[in-house]
Amino acid sequence: MTDLYIHDSAARTKRRFEPIDPTHVRIYVCGPTVYDLAHLGNARPVVVFDVLARLLRRRYPKVTYVRNITDVDDKINARSRESGEPIAAITARTTEDFHRDMAALGALPPDVEPRATQHIGEMIALIQRLIANGHAYAADGHVLFSVPSFRDYGKLSGRSTDELLAGARVDVAPYKRDAGDFVLWKPSDENTPGWDSPWGRGRPGWHIECSAMSWKHLGEEFDIHGGGHDLIFPHHENELAQSVCAFPGHGFARYWMHNGMLLVNGEKMSKSLGNFRTVRDILAEGPWAGEAFRLLLLRTHYRQALDFTMDALREAKAELDDHYAMLSRAPEAPGGGAISHLADWVLAPLLDDLNTPLALARLRDLRTLENAVTVGGSPAVAMERAGLSAPPAPGVAAAAFREAAAVLGVAIGDPAAWLQGGADDAAEVEAAIAARLAARKAKNWAEADRIRDDLKAQGVLLEDGPGGTTWRRA
Repeated sequence: MTDLYIHDSAARTKRRFEPIDPTHVRIYVCGPTVYDLAHLGNARPVVVFDVLARLLRRRYPKVTYVRNITDVDDKINARSRESGEPIAAITARTTEDFHRDMAALGALPPDVEPRATQHIGEMIALIQRLIANGHAYAADGHVLFSVPSFRDYGKLSGRSTDELLAGARVDVAPYKRDAGDFVLWKPSDENTPGWDSPWGRGRPGWHIECSAMSWKHLGEEFDIHGGGHDLIFPHHENELAQSVCAFPGHGFARYWMHNGMLLVNGEKMSKSLGNFRTVRDILAEGPWAGEAFRLLLLRTHYRQALDFTMDALREAKAELDDHYAMLSRAPEAPGGGAISHLADWVLAPLLDDLNTPLALARLRDLRTLENAVTVGGSPAVAMERAGLSAPPAPGVAAAAFREAAAVLGVAIGDPAAWLQGGADDAAEVEAAIAARLAARKAKNWAEADRIRDDLKAQGVLLEDGPGGTTWRRA
């Protein structure tokens, strides 16, 4: 089996993936803070690590993918004060919105989805370990991590402590021993969510939440920690420091993966620029938009910055139209090893640090091969790329396409449903197609052409193939 290589943010290079336990791969990815609808940038890591989890499940007998829900946070508290809506109602509603939106992007749910409020006990236990190990201290109802106590602080982000502090917003407080020390626990007043603890009623800091949830569900050390590039500092730097200091001798995450930023029309997404887009905004474009947005995300390598435009979204839809058109007319494939060989060829680029753009290019080559043997065309270039000496039998390339597409999570729906766009006049269209077929059998070519032209004027395109006539929206 060909090795998998991933770019490790901590090592700043690609490394061969060697799981701690080859029978059980474990991944943790930082999930949403549930106080508002997910924006486009929130969706990128969900799709990226969904593809990674699908790939790993193809290669290993067991994968545990954990993605958390942050449901205790000062942003949530502020939203509740602004709106008057209870915190529990905000977090329940926005969690449901998040699930619905990510499902519309074709993302499978994680194996475990822990919520911060359900792990307060683990957070308190971790903080107690850090105090006992000399890496944290209590002061004025707060508990803080002592950054100078961990000499490797800054290695993940590749900067010195002075550089990190210069580029960060640091809370100045008299109870801090060092300017860079960060909060593990903070006091709560009577109007703020809080839990009893050895340091008084309070709530956790953001960073300790993920350390506690990953420890609970994946253990003291696991394989891959993922998230957006913007989380490297301070969130992941602090997570790493806490976890390594709480469990000496363990390295926390073996590999760190971070996706790049998402831009909108070439600029950083911002409400002040008027280019802020939620996933819900994109889904409103039509039933096709979720899958098209997923394809758009995968067309750019996950570590590169991605520029979202509506033109790019429509280009992705057009590509999916072509994929589903091919699948709709492809015959059933005969059995044989050619299918798996071609699917493996498509997916091979994913083994090189999740190179989805190249995998998608090879998926297009399979579409070209299938079209060449079913409706005509030249397969020569696609054959050469795939290392074939002869065109595959009808249906083989389509079957390989489906197998590979299932890992990428694109073009895996019902072709007819996609091409017909959720039409509510399907019965009328089918009746017209049947009338056209009857006219053709009667050699009434003028009537058959009239029906085709009428349907075309309504935005319905017909395609005649070996399996009969299919239709789709223009």
